[in-house]
Amino acid sequence: MSDPTVSWQVKANEFVIPVSKEQLESADIIKRSPLEFHLVQEHRSVSARVLSAEPGEKKMTVEVEGETYVIEIKDELDQMLDKMGFNTRAHKTIKEIRAPMPGLVLEIAVTVGQDVKEGEKILILEAMKMENSIVIHADATIKKIHVKSGQAVEKGQVLVELE
Repeated sequence: MSDPTVSWQVKANEFVIPVSKEQLESADIIKRSPLEFHLVQEHRSVSARVLSAEPGEKKMTVEVEGETYVIEIKDELDQMLDKMGFNTRAHKTIKEIRAPMPGLVLEIAVTVGQDVKEGEKILILEAMKMENSIVIHADATIKKIHVKSGQAVEKGQVLVELE
């Protein structure tokens, strides 16, 4: 049985729309071509066409019924990272990487003194039977690693210090 509490946050231009797994499963989506779709939900029918997509960024530009929308999709992890301040794109100095949730450190992908670029993987954290790559959101240098592979961590625990 699917978990109806799983949700995404869809930002379309300036509108933020919460979408549950249950709502998504109840929609009738017909793929007309690789970039064209037809959606029927709650007796409403719309056609959409993907104009451009940035899969790694979870962003796309779509045309729905003649209107163009810039869409950004955030899953539960993205939303949690936003709440913790990790997804802010402002050019600020990040001093540390904290665990966004309790879990088990599976792999550490950096070493002390290593220069890392925005978007690079810092470590892999297993939480709720899912592997989550924790990436850095600004260029930095690894100052200190506070955890080791196989270690259990709590939400908010400092994983890596940066300079």
